[in-house]
Amino acid sequence: AIESTSSFTPVGVGIFLGILLIYTIDRFVPHKHLVKGYEGPEELKDKLRVMWLIVLAVIIHNLPEGLAVGTSIVFDLKTGLVTAIAVGIQDFPEGIVVSLPLATLQKKRLQPILMGVLSGVAEWIMVLVGAFFFTIFHNLLPYGLGLAGGAMLYVTVKEMIPEIYKHEKNELLVTAGFFLGFYVMLFLDSMLG
Repeated sequence: AIESTSSFTPVGVGIFLGILLIYTIDRFVPHKHLVKGYEGPEELKDKLRVMWLIVLAVIIHNLPEGLAVGTSIVFDLKTGLVTAIAVGIQDFPEGIVVSLPLATLQKKRLQPILMGVLSGVAEWIMVLVGAFFFTIFHNLLPYGLGLAGGAMLYVTVKEMIPEIYKHEKNELLVTAGFFLGFYVMLFLDSMLG
């Protein structure tokens, strides 16, 4: 993202917006992780079936991936294709990991496959939205690349590195501390080259 501009600011703002976007979705959209359990508004906890909560968690995870592919295609076709292939490769085992537990929850065997397809469709919608939007508003591309990166980074930190939350009860404080350190490193890298 920094390669697309000569300034740290658009990328930094984009990363912040990506983090904020997924944090907001994570906080207010009910979903369930296979390991961490339910997240979202408590009043909605018992309103949705477990299957839909798991599917929503995967969709939240896939939105930034789709945006990353869409914006990287606009930035550079070769980079976009490499990003699409990388995301596609990791989507296969991810789809299996999601579909198998869903299959144990459902009597209908086709339904988990359809739920997996639904999460993939959400990802491709974001590919199209990102590519379309940043093709039209090309001058905002550094913000879009930062936004996609920030969103993916938030998902990675929050879902893939749960160990950083073990000793602190305030998840927001831990997450903010991680991203503050990330911003300092990114800023120094962009200034020192």
